Order: sequence, then structure tokens, then C-alpha cells
Amino acid sequence: MKIHEYQAKQIFTAAGIPVPDGEVAASISDVFQIAERLNQPVMVKAQVHVGGRGKAGGIKYAENAEAARVLAQQILGMNIKGLTVGKVLVTAAVEILSEAYVGIILDRTSHKPVIMVSAAGGIDIEEVAAKTPEKIHKLYVDPVVGLKAFQARNLAYKLYRDIGQVRQTADIIMKLYDVYWKNDASLVEINPLVSTPGGKVVALDAKINIDDNGLYRQRDIAAMRDVEAEEPGEVKAREADLSYVKLDGNIGCIVNGAGLAMATMDLVKRYGGEPANFLDIGGSSNPQKVVNAMQIILSDQNVRAILINIFGGITRCDDVANGIVKAFDQFKPSVPVVVRLTGTNEREAQKILAKVKLPTAETLDKVVMKAIELAGVGM
Repeated sequence: MKIHEYQAKQIFTAAGIPVPDGEVAASISDVFQIAERLNQPVMVKAQVHVGGRGKAGGIKYAENAEAARVLAQQILGMNIKGLTVGKVLVTAAVEILSEAYVGIILDRTSHKPVIMVSAAGGIDIEEVAAKTPEKIHKLYVDPVVGLKAFQARNLAYKLYRDIGQVRQTADIIMKLYDVYWKNDASLVEINPLVSTPGGKVVALDAKINIDDNGLYRQRDIAAMRDVEAEEPGEVKAREADLSYVKLDGNIGCIVNGAGLAMATMDLVKRYGGEPANFLDIGGSSNPQKVVNAMQIILSDQNVRAILINIFGGITRCDDVANGIVKAFDQFKPSVPVVVRLTGTNEREAQKILAKVKLPTAETLDKVVMKAIELAGVGM
């Protein structure tokens, strides 16, 4: 689960991590009043659950309250990567001397939280990792022992030489780890962590993602969910008990099992296509799950072909086939669909699919290549 920047900053503030003063606003008049109260230059920042807000024009600097009001007219209601901006954070502008990055994620290989710091802050950490990986310093934290003060200081020395800034940064890293651990986070990130001409270190931005599996004990955070700011397909998928993540490609994928889904997406990439999503219907044999999955895929305007790849174990192929036929009757898809069903009751499934005359394939490679061909993209 993602939360907004302003919500993450509320958590930071409660933990003692310094952030610029500011408030969230949902109207132009609120923006003006907040900027007037701050009585200094401000940043007006779109609150949506996507990256690249600045590049899209969703983060602007305003000299005064009137300028903030004008910018609010431009940002509120704008579309950023398919999401409409309904709220903005109006926050005090900070004079920046330098920018750094601090983040914590779970490393699934070592089964430990890993803290990453870099003096190359203010840009995508993925870009830093790809072009200058030596600029990223990592510390794997034993979850039993926890983060020690000397470890935080060692990381802080990677960012600053001034002892005052090192102490401030070490304190921020310790508190950030506490936020990560206590809130069942899968990611906490400050980008950028800035130093000011006065020697202060401040978290200029804040990002927190929460592990959905921990939400049952994080009720205050669960209440922060903003469904309107999330990708509509992901909201529908959660309601239908499906695992779905929207991507930027044009081959819609419906698969059972996360491993098979990842393998299918890898092959789509290998043969020159681009997967439009990750969608796992799970191990259930409920035909309605397939109907719901088709509805979600068809709502993506970028999808040019749908690839259904099912390996039937607990999942019965005939139940999936019945779901496909039901979905065709209900939605009458305008994009081509190709199917691979193998495993439990696959012969019965083939007879059912014959009713809608869908192209099928026997192997994973063949079904992927057929989907790419139907989508009209080269291999």
C-alpha cells in the first residue's frame, strides 16, 4: 500500500525526522491560505501515487501566496500518468546547499533490511544504480540486532564531512529505520535529504510503502489509503482478490501463479513484446475470477492483445475456460485473445473454448509469440 507524501511526512514528524512546514490542500483557496500562513516562498506539490511528478509539471515553486494560488489552478485537476491530482502539499521552500539520498528496503536474498545512501540525491536512484553504482553505499541490518548508532554514523560519513551534519544525518537514519520497522514498511525513502546553508539537514521529500500483509496491525495507516489516487485497475483487482500491477506495455497477461506470471512476462520481453501488467488469478477455480481479470485487462486502453496462460493444478482448466466464455459473452472483447491451458481438465477446457473459436497454443513460447503477432508488434 502506498501513502501520499504529506502522510509520510506526518509519520516522519511524529518520529522526530525534520521536514519543512506545510499542509495539504484540496482547493485553490486552501492553497492560498496555507501559503499566506507560511509567509515565505513555497513549493506546491501534486499528491498522486506515481513517480515523475516534477517532470510532469506537478511540483512548482511559488514566491508568495498569490503565485501559489495561480499554480494551484494549474496543478489541481491535472492528469499525471493517468491519475487526476485532487490534493497538493503546500510546503515551505528550503534553500538547498546539497542533496543526498537515504532509503530502506527489504533485500529478499539476504532476508534483511538494506539501508542505501548516496550523495547523488535528487534524481531517480535507479538511474544512479545503472550509471554510477559506486555512488550507492549499502548496509544490511540484522533484524534481530537492529541498527546500531555507529552503523548510522558510518553511513552518514558517506554523505557529509561536517561533524554537525553527520550527527544530524545519523539521527535521521536511526529514526528512519524505526519508521521502517514499526510500520511494517516495504520501503521508506528520503529523496532528497538536503543540507541548508545554515548547516541543517532536512527531509525534503518522503515516501513510504507499507507491506499489505502487515496492514491488519497498522490500522491508522490502513485508514490513510486514498483509493481515488490509486490506479483504478489495481483497486478493482484488490476488491476481486486478484494480484495485479499495471505496467506500460501492450500485451495483457492473465496467469495463475506468481512464478508462471513472471516467466510469462520475461518471455514476452524476450520475444520483443512489452507486458501491460502482472495479473495472477491465484489457485482458485472460480470462473468469476477470470471474468473479473478480463474486465480489468480490457479497461487498459494500451492493451492490444490478451495472453491467457494457465497451468492447471488446483486450478481447473475447464473452470478457467468457462470464465473466458462468460467474459466473452459479457464484454465482447475488441482485442485478440490467445490461450494456453494445460493441466487439470485441459481436454474439457479445449472443448469449451471451441465455442468462442479462440486461438490456442500448446507451449509457453508459442502462446507468447502468437500474442505478440496478434498485437502487431515485432519479434
